[in-house]
Amino acid sequence: MKIRLDFRKSAQENAAAYYQRAKELAAKEEGAKRAIGETRKEMEDAGREHEIAVSSKASPKMKRRKEWFEKHKWFYTSGGKLVVAGRDAKQNDMLVAKTMTDGDLFFHADIQGAPATILVGGKSATQQEKKEAAQFAASHSSAWKTGAAAVDVYAVEKKQLSKHAQGGFVGAGGFAIEGEREWFRATPLGLAVGAKDGIAICLPLCHPDSQKMGVLLSLGNYEKGQAAKRIAGMLKCGMDEVLLALPSGKFSIRERK
Repeated sequence: MKIRLDFRKSAQENAAAYYQRAKELAAKEEGAKRAIGETRKEMEDAGREHEIAVSSKASPKMKRRKEWFEKHKWFYTSGGKLVVAGRDAKQNDMLVAKTMTDGDLFFHADIQGAPATILVGGKSATQQEKKEAAQFAASHSSAWKTGAAAVDVYAVEKKQLSKHAQGGFVGAGGFAIEGEREWFRATPLGLAVGAKDGIAICLPLCHPDSQKMGVLLSLGNYEKGQAAKRIAGMLKCGMDEVLLALPSGKFSIRERK
């Protein structure tokens, strides 16, 4: 190891200079270690903050997978049976041709402009469930739009439905009926609307669970768009969901407290 000495200084002065230099280097080393430690701590703190920020972010909502019947008007009876009704002529035909089975019942209001309404498993349904399906069919018919307070509704089996009538083929959304019908005379119009998981649910008023729904509907003066906006605000759900659940016509709205 080589040591440089200043010939102008004595041995004691050279030794003192080296001692001072060693102290300065030791101080710098300690400062460097401290700086490195502080930097590491800052990096660790930043990492923890990032983890907290990431974990605290709300997980992106998974889009709910819709059931096949949600493209139609629908509800479940008090006995747990599914009721589906067409929104248009095309859906009416599709429900009867592709969805309805021999164990189901077909409900239809006795008025021009009414949906094909299928009570799944209807042949084993109770009379109460049939009344619920009948009121649903009545309320979503043109009777609501015309302001009728009640309308007759009938139910038949699939084998009684046909697209062929005397004089030719029955048009889109319509059916020829053969044989006896089960009648639900003067079925009153009335619906209740509630929401579950942001989805608007519409029930006939004769359904026991309608008493738990947030909004009761009857014939009134609110246009459909106005009614849907008001109901959506009451139920805290999307206006589009409410629009899809409502029949055409005007409404009176009563919020259940």
